Amino acid sequence: MMNFYEYQIGALKTAVYPKKYAISYPALGLAEEAGETAGKIAKMMRDEIPMQDQKQAIAAEMGDVLWMLAALAHDCGLSLQTIAEMNIEKLKKRQEAGTLHGEGDDR
Repeated sequence: MMNFYEYQIGALKTAVYPKKYAISYPALGLAEEAGETAGKIAKMMRDEIPMQDQKQAIAAEMGDVLWMLAALAHDCGLSLQTIAEMNIEKLKKRQEAGTLHGEGDDR
């Protein structure tokens, strides 16, 4: 099974964009791909298409989101593996504090 570190290394081997657009290119691409993912779901809802019929298309868009996130993390000097681990720790603390609901970063 692949971990986030291995995925990020593999994804970066396919990264082709000018260094002068580091951070901005994957950040904008992340927003675009997230929108495409949401768009597939919106059309699925509008046309009442069963999830099973759209699962592969949605998974492909989610893969593009993951690629952009891996590139953005790298451009920021961050490890996708570390980000994932930090996020789980944050969520555990919120769960223990009973603050999973609500809003704001400092819960």
